[in-house]
Amino acid sequence: MKFVVQAFRNDRNVQLLNGLVFVALFASVAFHLVDLPFLTALGISPLIVGIVVGMCYGNTLHVHMPVYLKPGILFSSKSLLRLAIVLYGFRLTFQDLAQVGFKGVALAAFMLGTTFLMGSWLGIKVFRLPRCLALLTAAGSSVCGAAAVLAVEPVVKAENHESSIAVGTVVVFGTLAMLLYPLLYSHGLLPMSAEVYGAFAGATLHEVAHAVAAGQAISPEAGNTAVIVKMMRVIMLAPLLVALGFWLRRAAMRNGEQTADGNASHMKSFPWFAVLFVATIGINSLGIIPAGMVNAINAFDVFLLTMAMCALGMETSLEKVRKVGPKPFLLAGILAVWLATGGYFAANFLIG
Repeated sequence: MKFVVQAFRNDRNVQLLNGLVFVALFASVAFHLVDLPFLTALGISPLIVGIVVGMCYGNTLHVHMPVYLKPGILFSSKSLLRLAIVLYGFRLTFQDLAQVGFKGVALAAFMLGTTFLMGSWLGIKVFRLPRCLALLTAAGSSVCGAAAVLAVEPVVKAENHESSIAVGTVVVFGTLAMLLYPLLYSHGLLPMSAEVYGAFAGATLHEVAHAVAAGQAISPEAGNTAVIVKMMRVIMLAPLLVALGFWLRRAAMRNGEQTADGNASHMKSFPWFAVLFVATIGINSLGIIPAGMVNAINAFDVFLLTMAMCALGMETSLEKVRKVGPKPFLLAGILAVWLATGGYFAANFLIG
């Protein structure tokens, strides 16, 4: 009997399945915890709760984890993550572009581009952070929070603790901004119309949930505008991933890191999941999939993303996080100030 159990555990496919079920259980816990009133009020998503739950386990009971669960955990943090990013496209349609018009698209592009470039330069050149961590932090602030961090991770080949730190910056400054924006607007400290405020919130807040909460706190119209402009930033994630992949390959070539099978290596490292992400947006734009099925896909996708975050947390060492120090949060704080101030003037100029 002992031999049979050992053989069962040693089978690669069975190990993979066991690990996936293990991670899925943690994701289920995250989904239940997010329904707690104080987390609901803060607009905290299951993704954020998932990484916290995973880190709690990874830094306490992880040493007792059976080795046969490891393949499923690694699969969740890598391959399952790519699938989840591809399915994320079913939240979007190209018709969203028409709703916000050229000015809305220009606002989203301006804030994404300037924030990402500023964050990358400050992180690498000024704060001397590891390149991967600087790029992840910049992506989380400029695009769509935790989902952007997860999407950029395989492109830059970041370590798990770097992704966890970047997600942490999103949680802190995204939540603060979500709470401050409606407060400042209601006290007249953000003089703009509700429509411009919605565009401002969508172009500058980190998570989709943050944009929804901050917009709806003012009016339904502001909430709708915030969501649409925010989704424009999400759509721009795909070209950002492709451009980032090309830039990293060119940097590797300049540093003499090109392999002998250069073309094959380029094809392998190309972020194909970004292309598939755009393809799912195109499919969703055609309206050929029933709305109920799209909703089911989106719900399933949130669960996959939460699984990826749980797995990421399980593989994150708080000791490595501690060694990095406060620099990533200082960088994210500067980017949050830029998003609020630069976004205010850009929204008034382009939309107002």
